Amino acid sequence: MSELSNIITNGFILTYRDYGKRVRTLSEKLSEQEFWTKPFSYGNSFGHLALHIIGNLNYYIGAQIARTGYVRDRDREFNEGDPPPKEEVLRQLDEVVELVVKTLEAQTTDSWGAEYSAIGMESANDRFRAFLRCAAHFQHHIGQMIYLTNEHTK
Repeated sequence: MSELSNIITNGFILTYRDYGKRVRTLSEKLSEQEFWTKPFSYGNSFGHLALHIIGNLNYYIGAQIARTGYVRDRDREFNEGDPPPKEEVLRQLDEVVELVVKTLEAQTTDSWGAEYSAIGMESANDRFRAFLRCAAHFQHHIGQMIYLTNEHTK
């Protein structure tokens, strides 16, 4: 693997692991009920955002790059009526972050530019942009989680 490929891989690995830790740290401030409660009539709960991140990474990286066979139910990510316990969701998040890490570690100098295609990510034509977009999406929802945590812990 070239030096640039190593820099890209390691940078993404550190980023995804950091984002997973941030979600876990933010969630520690919330009770089980607060984790699933929407403090506003619009938007989502912290827990549903976590399910959405899990679904996003499992689909765009797991199914599309690692070929895990994951089938996404995006609507359920936001509308799960019988949500799992908070710790189960955090465990699933840890697992999907490690799936992303393993998938990143499998990339080579040549695979970063490999063709990429997925519904909902038409502008990410290669694997590098797919990993980048997923990281940006993860960070976006962490921002929302920060806001929700602050609202619950006023």
